[in-house]
Amino acid sequence: MGARLRVFLTRDQDKTLLNLRTADAPQKVKDRAEIIRLNAHGWYVEKIAAHFNWTLQTVREVLHKWEKLGLEGLWDKVGRGGKPKWEESDIVFLEECLKKEPRTYNSLQLAQKLLSDRQIQLSPDRLRLVLKKRGSFGNEAEKAINENKTL
Repeated sequence: MGARLRVFLTRDQDKTLLNLRTADAPQKVKDRAEIIRLNAHGWYVEKIAAHFNWTLQTVREVLHKWEKLGLEGLWDKVGRGGKPKWEESDIVFLEECLKKEPRTYNSLQLAQKLLSDRQIQLSPDRLRLVLKKRGSFGNEAEKAINENKTL
């Protein structure tokens, strides 16, 4: 068995990690900071993993990142996940088409219009979700008001 993984902190580092508890930071970052503090205070990887209900390997990765990158290693890297294929101006273009033109479009027709006019390829399902999230699907934006709600 190899040597125990142990982190040593200065007072300033410990104070910084302790202050992360109340900072406006993601919960993952707060958990990672607490893992580092617990390890510095003598907790073993196995005990920390059981306390957080994480795997041993995840706790080890947090500790290794701390040793390699320091405070920067607590946050996730920028740019994770897929990038949007569309821009705000593309959706505004579709909204203007829906307002100006007298005809109605379904999501497949809107996707084809976006492809032919803007060379942006979006699936009809994805386009429908984007427009629905913005509240602008259909020729007239529907708004829920107290008068039309049924009790």
